[in-house]
Amino acid sequence: MNKPIKFFAGSNTKHLAEAIAKSFGVQLSTSTIVEFSDGEFEPSFEETVRGADVFLIQSTTPPSDNLMELLLMIDAAKRASAANIIAVMPYFGYARQDKKGKPRVPIGAKLVANLLSAAGVDRIMTIDLHADQIQGFFEVPVDHLYASELFVEDINKLNLKNLIIASPDMGGSKRANAYAKIIDCGVVICYKERKKANFIGDMKVLGDVKGKDVVIIDDMVDTAGTLTKAADLMIRNGASSVRAYCTHGILSKDAYQKLDNSKIAELVITNTIPKKHKSTKVREISVADFFASTIKSVVNNESISATWKSNQ
Repeated sequence: MNKPIKFFAGSNTKHLAEAIAKSFGVQLSTSTIVEFSDGEFEPSFEETVRGADVFLIQSTTPPSDNLMELLLMIDAAKRASAANIIAVMPYFGYARQDKKGKPRVPIGAKLVANLLSAAGVDRIMTIDLHADQIQGFFEVPVDHLYASELFVEDINKLNLKNLIIASPDMGGSKRANAYAKIIDCGVVICYKERKKANFIGDMKVLGDVKGKDVVIIDDMVDTAGTLTKAADLMIRNGASSVRAYCTHGILSKDAYQKLDNSKIAELVITNTIPKKHKSTKVREISVADFFASTIKSVVNNESISATWKSNQ
């Protein structure tokens, strides 16, 4: 007998969870959250999950409450005798803390991996981790998807005559090179001196962008400081146009204002994180079908890599 499939949404990612469930061909299962006056909360599944493959869909940003909610949902599913518990984390919070950048700091991504494992998760599914090595923090399978499957097709549709791929920093050069290899074009890299988090010092462009249509590739855009500064710098260096493709649109603080005031023509993001504001410069691509297709492969014990057209 085939195991039943259940999809539950965390409170922060219902928009995407509903789209994934619809693409998969099932209804989103019902859950509720009881909130106490001191800020404590208790999630509850309103239907049986006994013997089921349970997919819990939750992006963990802002991280604190949303991560805790996901951990409690995993624990609830485990105690309700779910057969398999899969945490679908379109955006994996704390991914930027993948190593010790200086003494006496935590490795937050490893701690999150330990917490998910302790809660009882059987599998993790996510897209565009900030650092690939985070997969190794888990002792359970990790399905790491790549937005390049969606972005490359969209970039090709632009028919840019003098296309060149750019990385906003040295750390993203591998990702930019992967895109450039698929599209068959050149690469430039921005070199920045970051004195502290979310603050950019000096920045330089390594490569020639004169007369080029620049496409900046990154896994996330937070305050948009690096992105907008890179775009303005490239325009000053003679670029014909600058647009960006960033998987996770965190867009915190005054990010939208920075985008509107910058030389960037367009920012393309996915719907891994709910978009709270609107801007004519921001366009969204859905990852729902991509996740649903991957989930079908997992459920049917089929190769996931066969779902992808390319791989970074």
